[in-house]
Amino acid sequence: MLDIFIIGGGINGASVARDAVGRGYSVALAEMNDLASGTSSAATKLIHGGLRYLEHYEFRLVHEALAEREVLWASAPHIIWPLRFVLPHHKGLRPAAVLRAGLALYDYMGGRRLLPPTKTLDLTRDEAGKPLKPGYKLAFEYSDCWVNDSRFVVLNARDAADRGASVHVRTKVVSARREDGGWTVELDGEAGKQSVRARMLINASGPWVDDVINQAMGRNGAHNVRLVQGSHIVVRKLYDHDRCYFFQNSDGRIFFAIPYEGEFTLIGTTDRDYHGDPKDVAITEEETDYLLKATNEYFAQSVGRDDIVWSYSGVRPLYDDGASAAQEATRDYVLKLDGDAGNGAVVNVFGGKLTTSRRLAESVLEKIEEVLGKKGPAWTKSATLPGGDFGPKSFDAELRRLGMDYPQMNAGLLRRMMRLYGTRTKAVLGEARSEADLGAHFGADLYAAEVDYLVANEWARTAQDVLWRRTKLGLKVSAENVARLEDYLANAGLAS
Repeated sequence: MLDIFIIGGGINGASVARDAVGRGYSVALAEMNDLASGTSSAATKLIHGGLRYLEHYEFRLVHEALAEREVLWASAPHIIWPLRFVLPHHKGLRPAAVLRAGLALYDYMGGRRLLPPTKTLDLTRDEAGKPLKPGYKLAFEYSDCWVNDSRFVVLNARDAADRGASVHVRTKVVSARREDGGWTVELDGEAGKQSVRARMLINASGPWVDDVINQAMGRNGAHNVRLVQGSHIVVRKLYDHDRCYFFQNSDGRIFFAIPYEGEFTLIGTTDRDYHGDPKDVAITEEETDYLLKATNEYFAQSVGRDDIVWSYSGVRPLYDDGASAAQEATRDYVLKLDGDAGNGAVVNVFGGKLTTSRRLAESVLEKIEEVLGKKGPAWTKSATLPGGDFGPKSFDAELRRLGMDYPQMNAGLLRRMMRLYGTRTKAVLGEARSEADLGAHFGADLYAAEVDYLVANEWARTAQDVLWRRTKLGLKVSAENVARLEDYLANAGLAS
């Protein structure tokens, strides 16, 4: 019998699996689709304190999130790195004094050691003012971090598996019932139908958390989460510098404009209640209009529908605290323990963020220890994720070292791989000396050697897995090459 069975392969489930198995518990995880195929890959892709949460007095959440920025950066400096955010003062909206005070509090609460502090910008002189419409003169620049969201999930799962956890993708939990002081979990997936016994269940299924309670666990009437849709658009890059913008909108909301994958600008997000099936979420016409109008309020270069090269939407499973507006609902996580060691315990996980996922996992482990007893100590704060075993400021040095080992390999390819795989890049490239040694070419700089690695080590099964959740090359690969990649995977007996 397993100690712990986890339902859900997003950031919460993967983080709990990693922490638990690292402490000595036996762990299995099942994800009905691909890892990070839901909310975890549909956010704004930031490791941040949540500056706007200060307005809603979420001080505990902001303090915890701010403290995690440098912890997570140190754990995975290949997929997490610092960004500077430019917050222009907009006449008629929040006064400059309020912005200055909020950022001072942000800096004070943040426990910064490596991230630079807030500073004031003169947009008439600073490069950050050039892409903006005339009239924006004052801005504040502060620090947060970027994260490759889906890789963050996959690397947590990879580390969990390396430490002994069983990770099952495309495997649905059909039912979970209490029996003989534990749980009997019925699965249907890649390995066919199977039954698993576990002493404790963790329901980390994100937007489907209530569905699991109501359907798989057979406890009708559960309503714990408020589903809130957030959508983003991606356009050809609107400016050349490497900073991000944090903009205020006239309705009191905020949105970001962020450099994305070298050639694009990512713009978002929205906040609206969602009432459908989370798998069907898609950006609405209203949201598209909203983001375009907000963007054109600030940038001198007009952006229209024809400029949008991609859009994506996700559903945030926020704990339903009764807030009147979607943007006011708490972003903090809530954990509820039901049952005990005698009759089978379950922890239901509501809410959560990429930034606080490690701390959420530690909190879940406290509840696991209440039921199953304590094993090993907390350990993840000082541990690195796979490929992240170098200093947070050492990426460029590691890249130079990689370039010396592969002098004939394209420099852009090496940088991209280093940003995905870190010190495990050599496991991807193997004995190859140049791109000609990497096998079939699937467009952009994607080759068979990388695809084979992702299939063997990171649970990739389809072209979507490879292009959107492992490499982010989906924007750069043609439809013809997508089809070729699907054929390649199918011929290997891998595509579903």
